[in-house]
Amino acid sequence: MFGEFSMEGWGFGMGLMWLIPILFIIALVYFLRDKDEEEWLSVNDILNIRFANGEIDEEEYKRKKKIIKLQEM
Repeated sequence: MFGEFSMEGWGFGMGLMWLIPILFIIALVYFLRDKDEEEWLSVNDILNIRFANGEIDEEEYKRKKKIIKLQEM
């Protein structure tokens, strides 16, 4: 009746239009979730990094290492 301006094909096209935002939201959640699940550094890792960066001297490093071992028991 309306020729090329009929609404017959809109069902499939509208379905695709909803698919794009849904895929975008899924991708957004996936990438945000990855950032929230960063690996946590242990206390020993942080202590080792601070010593390697020169933030603490060897005496303080050994003292804190001993304290950490006592707390783990």
